[in-house]
Amino acid sequence: MTVWEALAVLAAGVAAGAINAVVGSGTLITFPTLVGFGIPPVIANVSNTVGLAPGSAAAAWGYRKELTGQLGRLVRLGIGSLIGALTGGVLLLWLPSEAFDMIIPALVALGCILVVLQPWISLRMAQRHDRPRPERHQFGGWLTWLMVYLTGVYGGYFGAAQGVLLIAILGLGLDETLQRINAAKNVLAGLVNAVAALLFVVVADVNWSAAGLIAIGSIGGGLLGAHVGRRLPPVILRAVIVIVGTIAVVMLVRR
Repeated sequence: MTVWEALAVLAAGVAAGAINAVVGSGTLITFPTLVGFGIPPVIANVSNTVGLAPGSAAAAWGYRKELTGQLGRLVRLGIGSLIGALTGGVLLLWLPSEAFDMIIPALVALGCILVVLQPWISLRMAQRHDRPRPERHQFGGWLTWLMVYLTGVYGGYFGAAQGVLLIAILGLGLDETLQRINAAKNVLAGLVNAVAALLFVVVADVNWSAAGLIAIGSIGGGLLGAHVGRRLPPVILRAVIVIVGTIAVVMLVRR
């Protein structure tokens, strides 16, 4: 890797870390960069996951204020993310990608639509229930857990735009503000990245030069993204999510 290539990978790591903190889809920057510099796709995907894991931790730290009071739900939902990440990581190592490549763009597009419709859907659901359901408001119920698990499978397999999907799922399943949902998303996505990264370190080939550069960049980007994202009004944050998600769909279709 030349000096200019190294700088490009580092810059991609910064951008990916910032985007992941606010929305998700940072992989759509770093993964093509690594492939463009001649790293085989599977090794690029593995190295990218390893490199982005520290950035996810930095983003979660940046949102620590919004995480107050969410420990119980994060433990419960985090179990789903953990199991899903292990499942997705194993699928990446053992199965061809054609089936996932067909459904991934549709999932991300659905996530964008749900993010837009989430306030209206949540209001309609609340109006249909005569009595409150504390479990749904606090933990989201079994369906939310299942969807978080499936998103973990996707995140462990490839990971691009898993943040968009998580925001949509948590937005529908939890009675929370968008910023607190985004904070929870960072923790769950970070857990998926960390578990998948540990699996890949043990059983897969990692390009440590690329992973290290992405890690350094994503930490700075994650802190920067959290600083900016925490100050965005809900309408603006929702618009950013949809714009990035739409770009993700286009890039995934062309991938």
